[in-house]
Amino acid sequence: MSSTSISLNHLVKQFGKQTVLKDINFTVSPGQIVGLIGPSGAGKSTIIKTTLGMEVADGGSATVFNQVMPNRKLLSRIGYMAQTDALYGSLSGQENLMFFAQMKGLKKQTIHAEIAHVAEVVDLTTDLNKRVSSYSGGMMRRLSLAIALLGSPELLILDEPTVGIDPALRRQIWKELNTIRHENRSILITTHVMDEAELVDEVALILNGKVMAFDSPAALKKQYQVNSIEDVFLKAEGVQL
Repeated sequence: MSSTSISLNHLVKQFGKQTVLKDINFTVSPGQIVGLIGPSGAGKSTIIKTTLGMEVADGGSATVFNQVMPNRKLLSRIGYMAQTDALYGSLSGQENLMFFAQMKGLKKQTIHAEIAHVAEVVDLTTDLNKRVSSYSGGMMRRLSLAIALLGSPELLILDEPTVGIDPALRRQIWKELNTIRHENRSILITTHVMDEAELVDEVALILNGKVMAFDSPAALKKQYQVNSIEDVFLKAEGVQL
């Protein structure tokens, strides 16, 4: 495994005259969960898309496993869940999982066991034979997460994975993410749920396209002299507590 899963150095991204990312710097190492926390429009999804090579950086560099993306050879090592579900509505959940498992190059003898495992993690086992077009929004998010988990990727990049998911299942998903971390794999996750920010190894507070702070939740709470990451975030924004 590479010593660094993701490395962002002085990353800049512009759309027209608007600079969306301004000198973004942080790394994600094996065995680490890094959380991107910030309001809508702060630049979290743009960081992810630029890291994956879906958007071209206007300055600085973004590397995954020490290589510039996009790089087709690296895709099998990455599990990506976008903010918008990219699923085939006319197919069943099982057929979607089978399709993406084959796309990822999973071995035939392991595909069924893999699908059974990820379906159980996201609590979709009893719904796998239903057409995805009949799924609720929360079920679609769970299926997208299951697809990202297929193949035990070295790096998981998850954009708002727990939106629309009930608290009990969210807890189950975080249990799986912790298992992944203990397997020395890496996770970059964006979330609006401040409770989840307490569960990561390091938090990047994103405001107006800048990293306002990057440290462990405990260190940030100590630095800002508050009791929660939500209060850290409010203080970083300049809100008087």
